[in-house]
Amino acid sequence: MTRTRPAVVAFDVNETLLDLSPVRESLVDRGVSAELFPAVFSRTLGTGFAGTVTGSWCRFRDAFDTALVQLTDLSAADRSAVADKFAQTSPYPDVAPALQLLADAGVRAITLTHGAPGVAEAGLDRGGVAHLVERSLSSEAIRAWKPAREVYLWAAGVCDVVPADLALVAVHGWDVHGAQRAGLTGGWSARAEHRYAAVLDPPHVSGADLVEVVRGLLDLPTDG
Repeated sequence: MTRTRPAVVAFDVNETLLDLSPVRESLVDRGVSAELFPAVFSRTLGTGFAGTVTGSWCRFRDAFDTALVQLTDLSAADRSAVADKFAQTSPYPDVAPALQLLADAGVRAITLTHGAPGVAEAGLDRGGVAHLVERSLSSEAIRAWKPAREVYLWAAGVCDVVPADLALVAVHGWDVHGAQRAGLTGGWSARAEHRYAAVLDPPHVSGADLVEVVRGLLDLPTDG
């Protein structure tokens, strides 16, 4: 199927739009090695994925707390303080120009996360780019985590577009893969993984940063 320029572009939030350094630094301040943070984040995702696949569900914050319990000796109060730092994250430098490119082209932008409601909004406000995003969606509303197909189809429905007219941009190959399997156009940025996983469906568009990915999406042919 030939992909066409999307009418709406959805951005993943954690690690795609927002730099999680404040969360990592909060762990370090409590004596946890910075090198452990990727494992904590991955364990968080694994817990959420397992719940969705098996028909149960938990909040992102609860999955993150579980990962901290499993991998650290932090107290409940310290774990909560670390989790609070998700609401104090800021956009990466490539976010503002990528969103501006979409706005200039008349393409709508949204965020799509399984993280807590309000995190994306706070980060976008902090970066001064909230006005470039139409809405922020958290799949807590449907009690599911990406990359479940239902999350992407729900987002398309909320935006009143067919899946083929919605693109998903992320730095995680599993997210792009899930979106494409649901009929969306996928855009992958190499910031976090450097190389796309060969075992997943190749991304429709890829780039070194979000600006390159957005340019690739805008260069797709228009429908008709």
